[in-house]
Amino acid sequence: MALAYTGAPLAGVVTFHGALFPPPAGASEKTKAKFLILHGALDPLVAKDAVDAFLKGMDEAKFDFQFVEYSGAVHAFTNPDAGKFGVKGLGYNAEAASRSWIQMQQFFHEIFGS
Repeated sequence: MALAYTGAPLAGVVTFHGALFPPPAGASEKTKAKFLILHGALDPLVAKDAVDAFLKGMDEAKFDFQFVEYSGAVHAFTNPDAGKFGVKGLGYNAEAASRSWIQMQQFFHEIFGS
């Protein structure tokens, strides 16, 4: 997302269980990328305040974005080995992983065609 905010010539950005930070002032004037944010609804590593600030910043700047939350999913929900690290808040969620992958493919089809 940080690269897209600079105005780099990107068509789209997809983030799976990533850190969320609001766009800097003026970023929407130079950013052409569309965004797909795939987020675990129970992710304890991204505070609700951070999610709210991110969404507010994206809305206020009028970015073209989709924000999808997966119920029951925590951080690293796409990684089948996430539970092996012994880090609280990491965990694999097969349903969320599958749904998010499909969502990403649809997004890529939208911005790149078939």
